[in-house]
Amino acid sequence: MAEVFIHELEIIIGFLGPFLQAAIRSGTPLLFATIGEIYTERSGNINLGIEGLMLVGAVTGFMTSLWTGNPVLGVMLGAIGGGIVSLIHAFLTVTLNVNHIVSGLALVFFGTGVSAVLGTPLIGKIAPHFDEIRLGFLSDIPLIGKVFFQHNSLVYFSYIFVPLSWYFLYKTRTGLYIRTVGENPQTADTVGLNVAKIRYASIFAGGMMMGLGGAYLSLAYTPMWIENMVAGRGWVAIALVIFSMWNPMVAIFGAYLFGGMDALGFALQARGVQVSTHLLGMLPYLFTIFLLAGSMWRMRKKSMGLSISMGPSALGKPFSKEQKS
Repeated sequence: MAEVFIHELEIIIGFLGPFLQAAIRSGTPLLFATIGEIYTERSGNINLGIEGLMLVGAVTGFMTSLWTGNPVLGVMLGAIGGGIVSLIHAFLTVTLNVNHIVSGLALVFFGTGVSAVLGTPLIGKIAPHFDEIRLGFLSDIPLIGKVFFQHNSLVYFSYIFVPLSWYFLYKTRTGLYIRTVGENPQTADTVGLNVAKIRYASIFAGGMMMGLGGAYLSLAYTPMWIENMVAGRGWVAIALVIFSMWNPMVAIFGAYLFGGMDALGFALQARGVQVSTHLLGMLPYLFTIFLLAGSMWRMRKKSMGLSISMGPSALGKPFSKEQKS
């Protein structure tokens, strides 16, 4: 009996280890993009252009790494590229008071077009990329080592990035300013905060995180250029913001859950399970719909008097000093 139990346990670990490892790898770009949108929305701005900004980050990072041979520089410029393009959205929505939804959708089309034009000559090419790094004895711990400590450096960076993002947003004065502007820009302006400046900075920082998520895809997850490689992850990130209730520490669970659904198809195929590839491809997005529906149900409880966090009060609402006066 003991030998049978040990054999069954080895089979389970043999499946769970690679599956959970793949879930983290697949969920990491979503995690960066989701936290970027959380910062943007916490300042009161909605940016639906995540898909386009991730594509800009992906193509910029890939081209930089291909030409310079330095994937670290590629990731940095991919993030900066996402931040710079996000300033278009900031100018339209903060300065010109353009509708946030329209501006965000325009960024999606812009990013898709730019990545298609710049990326067409790169299709099929492989750039210098981030390889797996083992962390000594930590990588050899049964199951845990396989799941958490056999990844590339960008995944390890995300382990630190998430709690730091939460701490900055909720435990620092600057984070308080961002949240105040998102909740009540009139009050923020009255106490001397520059609402436009804070929103510009938040949108730029969020755009950099989205660009970083895109660069991860082209330099770590799939180290070759594939047209439209973001494949809808930007839209999923928007749903994960609601699921996480605008909290970076909760976002990590949503990102890894989506990553798990994305990895499930490959895991089942590797085990010889005969399932339609079309159905497997739908699973992550169907799962996202259920997550979003559950999140909205939780949010509706707020109106029934239960204590559940909602989005920023001034989310998507324009602000100007003239309007205030």
